[in-house]
Amino acid sequence: MNKRKFLQLAGATSVAASIPASAYSQGSPELQNITADAQAITVEERLRRVAKAQRLMRDSNINALLLEAGSALIYFTGVRWRRSERFTGAVIPADGDIAFVTPYFEEPSVRESMTFGDDVRVWHEHENPFDLVAGILDDRGLKKGTIGIEETVRHFIVDGIQRSAPDFEVTIGSAITRGCRMYKSAAEIALMQTANDVTLAAYRHVHANIEKSMSPSDISDLMTASTRSLGGSPGFSGVLLNEASAYPHGTDQPQSLKEGGVILMDCGCSVLDYESDISRTWVFGEPTKKQRKVWNTVKRGQELAMETATVGTPAGKIDDVVRDYYTSEGFGPGYKTPGLSHRLGHGIGMDGHEPVNLVHGEMTPLAPGMCFSNEPGIYIFDEFGVRLEDCLTITAEGPRLFTELSPSIDRPFG
Repeated sequence: MNKRKFLQLAGATSVAASIPASAYSQGSPELQNITADAQAITVEERLRRVAKAQRLMRDSNINALLLEAGSALIYFTGVRWRRSERFTGAVIPADGDIAFVTPYFEEPSVRESMTFGDDVRVWHEHENPFDLVAGILDDRGLKKGTIGIEETVRHFIVDGIQRSAPDFEVTIGSAITRGCRMYKSAAEIALMQTANDVTLAAYRHVHANIEKSMSPSDISDLMTASTRSLGGSPGFSGVLLNEASAYPHGTDQPQSLKEGGVILMDCGCSVLDYESDISRTWVFGEPTKKQRKVWNTVKRGQELAMETATVGTPAGKIDDVVRDYYTSEGFGPGYKTPGLSHRLGHGIGMDGHEPVNLVHGEMTPLAPGMCFSNEPGIYIFDEFGVRLEDCLTITAEGPRLFTELSPSIDRPFG
């Protein structure tokens, strides 16, 4: 799901505001920091990632990989930097040492977060940073060849590279970056587990403290504050109430919690750069017969996804199996509503959404180390919707959940 748009429409916030005293206590024992033992990614692991990327480049006849500020730069180098109109990035050659490019006045700050390497090329405001990229290639003995571009690099950077290094062909570098980032290490999975533990613990606290007439922002603020107390960095705390739950990314219509109203929450955080993403749906009060049926149908979809997600299975098949079941229950067909109007899930790791998706037509086979959300939903416009979401990792023995599936509409957290 598009979390930024979701928050905007649902009226949720990502920064804790005033929390009702009855709903949140700073000293609550269940809200103590649980992330103290989390282990950051080591320099040695980042070096292994670079070495793997270089092997993949050589196999693909790509001479260098270009990264700009963002999660890919953090993944390979540890450098945390913001994107702006001023290029900061790195060049990983297929052979040779990595090099960084940044504005002159940013060099000291960039070096603070570098975990390895020493080749930093700087440019002044009146100079062309992409000439420095061409110089890095030349210094590595590259006069022509192919430059792979990490898939989120912005167009003005690609254009600048093409102008400064005209003898090089520019191609998408997703085969390299996906070939590394899609397959999580044990250290990455451990951090994702901690992030999921934080989010689920925060959910339990929120669930116990929700009161009638709360607004989406009231509940969101409570979730955000709880997440922060537990040691996570809040990412998004989306809340859809009552009829708004029928729309996966919310509505502009104001809502407050009422008896018999559906509560749909979609929340996540990060721990040392790695993300969680969990959705829960329940009813404030006694669910109706229809609400129970829809909830149980969605839950069965989650179970079918787990049963299908085995090594070697095309990612799109998981979506197909669940969607076919919903159609047999009278929803859909396909992506139509009432029914499941969005993909079944997405990859997850350092970014909340990563390749590949669990969506019809996706043929990438599942493999150990891949991580996904499992988030089927059923949405009935003008009435209510249900979405249940837990994340999983693929192992040689089959899928393993980071969090247990929600037990029932009456006991959403057990």
